[in-house]
Amino acid sequence: MAKKGDKRKLIGMVSEETGQRTYYTYKNSMNTPDKLTLRKYDPVSRKHVVFTETKKNLGRNEVKPRKH
Repeated sequence: MAKKGDKRKLIGMVSEETGQRTYYTYKNSMNTPDKLTLRKYDPVSRKHVVFTETKKNLGRNEVKPRKH
């Protein structure tokens, strides 16, 4: 359970190539307010690709398209 004054949030990392959420990490939202992007290994495509930050509480392991 997160403490009341805790600045660190749990985020999911989604592969830009396959769209699956494989990694989860914590991020301090005060120090890094913009989206986090990391180059990590994707076990589905079996190579290193760029992973971007998404919310943890999505229902599936896919990125939902934004409504404009």
